[in-house]
Amino acid sequence: MSLFRAICLQLCKHLPNVSKRCISTKDIRNIGILAHIDAGKTTTTERMLFYSGKTRSLGEVHRGNTVTDYLTQERERGITICSSAVTFHWKDKKINLLDTPGHIDFTMEVEQSLYAVDGVVVVLDGTAGVEAQTMTVWSQAEKHRLPKISFVNKMDRPDADFYKCLLDLKNKLDAKPISLQYPLKDAKGNLSIYDIIRLEHITWNAQSLGRIYESKPVTDENVLLELQDKRNALIDQLSGVDDNLADFVISNDGFDKVSNDLIYTALRQATCQQKIVPVMLGSAYKNVGVQSLMDAVIQYLPHPNERNQLYDCFENDFVGKVFKIVHDKQRGPLTLVRILRGDLKRSMRLTSTRGQSEVVGKMYEPLADEYREIQTAQAGDVALCSGLKHTVTGDLLVTSTTSLKNAQKRLQKSLDKKNDNITPTLEDDDEVQVDLINEIFSLEPQIPDAVYFCSIEPPSSAYQNAMELALKQLQREDPSLRVSFDTVTGQTVLGGMGELHMDIIKSRILTEYKIEVDLGPLQIAYKETIENPAKTTFTLEKEIAGSKQSVTITLELVKDKKELFGLDKSPENTNNLLAIRPRTLQVIRKGCISALERGPKVGGQVVETQIRLHNITIGRGTADSFIMAAAAQCIQKILTENGTRLLEPIMSLQIVVPNERTSGILADLGRRRATINDVMPKGDKNKLILVNAPLAELSNYSSILRTISSGTASMTMQPYGFTPMNTNDEELAIRRAQGFE
Repeated sequence: MSLFRAICLQLCKHLPNVSKRCISTKDIRNIGILAHIDAGKTTTTERMLFYSGKTRSLGEVHRGNTVTDYLTQERERGITICSSAVTFHWKDKKINLLDTPGHIDFTMEVEQSLYAVDGVVVVLDGTAGVEAQTMTVWSQAEKHRLPKISFVNKMDRPDADFYKCLLDLKNKLDAKPISLQYPLKDAKGNLSIYDIIRLEHITWNAQSLGRIYESKPVTDENVLLELQDKRNALIDQLSGVDDNLADFVISNDGFDKVSNDLIYTALRQATCQQKIVPVMLGSAYKNVGVQSLMDAVIQYLPHPNERNQLYDCFENDFVGKVFKIVHDKQRGPLTLVRILRGDLKRSMRLTSTRGQSEVVGKMYEPLADEYREIQTAQAGDVALCSGLKHTVTGDLLVTSTTSLKNAQKRLQKSLDKKNDNITPTLEDDDEVQVDLINEIFSLEPQIPDAVYFCSIEPPSSAYQNAMELALKQLQREDPSLRVSFDTVTGQTVLGGMGELHMDIIKSRILTEYKIEVDLGPLQIAYKETIENPAKTTFTLEKEIAGSKQSVTITLELVKDKKELFGLDKSPENTNNLLAIRPRTLQVIRKGCISALERGPKVGGQVVETQIRLHNITIGRGTADSFIMAAAAQCIQKILTENGTRLLEPIMSLQIVVPNERTSGILADLGRRRATINDVMPKGDKNKLILVNAPLAELSNYSSILRTISSGTASMTMQPYGFTPMNTNDEELAIRRAQGFE
């Protein structure tokens, strides 16, 4: 009974009476949890929900009963596939959290989520440090200029190495980690934590599932001296990035008089300015350190008013960013919106940046696949909206077209004013400003190239329409899924980020839409490029409906990785090209670029190639569509006559293997045209193999690796780019693409 009473008292300290008070924008934190696969993101999220009182039991990934992994495929495989949004309260603050996938095949889910958050928690596996996907998600967070906190998880394990994780953050991610905690394990291996700033020892009660934890001042003199040294080192690090703290240290001739509040203020400011990364530690599975992490989220990460100042151009008008769409069986498509300015209300009429008028149906507070209906949501918050039929990921939602135009004018006016007063030292800042403006009003999200293609067929023609509807909904939910129709074969073709991605799509169509589709064999997404510059003149004449159509066009293809279409600047062609109307030039450009979508060898996209227009003569009355066709056929003629070279996708692999199995793995990689970059020790018993290998040689490689190593090896894989193929490998790839191998 005393334990139950203690648990209740502990919970009462942290659970706010939210019904009696209005949460202000400064009390909101929008965060994302990022990590490599299996680092413990979902487990950490589950503990946060449990300790905040949002859930009454602890979900476990291996049991398939977590809140955020709600898809059947997620629970069967024990991985996160779709980003999930949850809302909970902690110490009178509201936290909107997005649990993101760690697998490279679903990196688009991470990219979408980062538009909605103001800071991120990067979870590291204490036994592995910074891994391949950690570097990917870190660079994504850097691109969005997001402040970060790192949580070193799994510190209860015997092979966990906290200092190696700190070193990895510094060396591999070029970060400035500042450790706020220090681990301690007793004789039985139980984990507890020293707070370096407060000089306290924090322990968690295992019987209460970690809900009861206690902080006591450190009394052991040796430990206290060590912690004081660490505290002084922390202040010294902070002084290098915070002038106020540095001035205080200098004026007081040392670190002794620096208060905890002064340290916290410096930490928060430096974190929000992305100068440092505070590092926490714990073990989410063993229920240690999660409450301290939630405290750090509130204490160091910014609230919405401290971010997205560019949206001030909307003033008091509503503006929201659509960052994810999910489909619910009962409610239909649900749109996740980050509210940037103004309030969002039920039945509100909105306009998307695509010009489509929308009406908000019902609104919900997100908790993965469970929803609590609400009537309004304020600036800085996240809400789920039903009834938005045309909106897609990446859209801005505004009150009206007039509101959008006025915002653009205000933004341009403020930029012009800034340019008038600009100094040379601000040139880089101005470039950043322009990039941010483009990001605000851009319509299309940046979608990574597909790695695999395959055909998809319904079980019978009766299911064709149902399959197309399912694919349309899945593509709206997952923009990295490419759906196209091949006019040559008459098949529907899927493009995806990997084998797992395609397998998940097939499984979801079966479980959610009850259609037993068949996927064709996976085809590698090869690209093509020209080897040498090539130029030709092409004439197309035809009589259509009694009107003579004629075009004579001269085009050249040259190697260029930057510009896609340009004009020949030679004197003899300048006058002719200047006479072309801008509309006609756009038609020519569109026709040329469309021809580069399919190369002559395997139908791959032609890249690293610039189209250069030298001359064009257009007959009177010739239609735009005819001009476009002539330009496309001219490009196809150049590609066919001069040939292209195949570029194959290369994957970067990190393989962890026991020492005694290393030679067998290396021998197998040698047969797969792999390039071994490094073999380094990982702990006492394992090796880490860094390797680049062609994707064509890695079909089902994770299963093959388990077989070779008797289940003892593990691997991660991510795209590394494209490289030219030699003649023999190219011939084999063409035969495979044509179905002869």
